[in-house]
Amino acid sequence: MTDHRQYMREALAEAQKAYDLGEVPIGAVVVLKGEIIGRGHNLRETLVDSTAHAEILALREAAGKLGDWRLVGATLYSTIEPCPMCAGALVQFRVRTLVYGAADPKAGAVDSIMDVVREPRFNHQVQVVSGVLAEECAAIIQRFFRELRQRDKQGG
Repeated sequence: MTDHRQYMREALAEAQKAYDLGEVPIGAVVVLKGEIIGRGHNLRETLVDSTAHAEILALREAAGKLGDWRLVGATLYSTIEPCPMCAGALVQFRVRTLVYGAADPKAGAVDSIMDVVREPRFNHQVQVVSGVLAEECAAIIQRFFRELRQRDKQGG
């Protein structure tokens, strides 16, 4: 059985990279046959691109390494429950399994608001494992927004 925590720690390392850049600290890795083939962290502000989410960037890197947009058999680890765009990308890339850390009650499109990845009307469904290192995954985002609010109170 896969130790999901090992790969989630890798996703958390990616989230830390986003945090260090002043980006919302979300990280993701794509794993196939025990090897990380894609990594990503949020770069929306850096790239001035609203699609530059951690999951999208990790999926693109993995597809580039494989030379195929079909990531059959792959698992994506994300520190937070994916949004509708990223959940849709998981279906489009044919990812087998999603493992995520913390739920996202405001934008989650897997368990919180809707369920894009297991929608039976799509031609592909994604298996889901949730809550892996959830406290650590939530903590980095909570810290980021707490510090952002404090800076805003202090005027910059």
